[in-house]
Amino acid sequence: MKIGLDVDGVLADVIQTWLHYNNKIRTPISKEELSEWDFWKRYQIDKHDFYKELSLCWQTWHRIPSTEENLSTSTYIMSQVGEVDIVTAREERTHTFVKRWLSSQKIVYKNYVGVLEGVEKTKLDYDIFIDDSPINAKSMLDNGRSVILYSQPWNLRFDDPRVKRISQLKDAIPIIKTLIQES
Repeated sequence: MKIGLDVDGVLADVIQTWLHYNNKIRTPISKEELSEWDFWKRYQIDKHDFYKELSLCWQTWHRIPSTEENLSTSTYIMSQVGEVDIVTAREERTHTFVKRWLSSQKIVYKNYVGVLEGVEKTKLDYDIFIDDSPINAKSMLDNGRSVILYSQPWNLRFDDPRVKRISQLKDAIPIIKTLIQES
C-alpha cells in the first residue's frame, strides 16, 4: 500500500509561522478564522503574495512547529503498515528547507516527491493520500483514490462520505489497515 503524506497542515504547522509574519504587517488573523482553503481572498491578500510569504516562512524552517506531538512515532508505525512517501506541493526552492525540517522532526518516509500544484498529486501513483486540502481531497476522491483528511479549520466544511477524517496522524493507522484489508 503506497501512502502519500502531505507536509504543510498535516505534519508542519507552517500556517502558524505565516500568521506570525502576517500579523506583523496586516490586520491580525487567528488560525480559527481560516475557515476556507483560499482564505487569503477574504482578507484581500493576493494569492501569489500568500504563497511567496509561505515560502519565506520555510527559510526559517527551524521555527515551524509540528502539527502535533509524536509525529515521528506515528510515521514510523505507518511505515510498518505501508510505504510512506512525502508528497508535497511547493516552490522548488523550498524543498531543501522542508527536508531539513522533516529530518529535525525524525519523520519516517521512503521517498520525497514534490509537485508545483496540489491537484497534481492526484496524478501520482498512491493508494492513499493524507492531506489537509479540501480541493486536493475532492480531486483525489473523484479520481478513485482513498483520502484521509487531516482536520484543520480550512477543511471543516468539506463533507464527503468517501473521505476519512482524522485529528491526529496516529488515527490514520487503523484506517490504513482497514483499507488494506478491503483491497
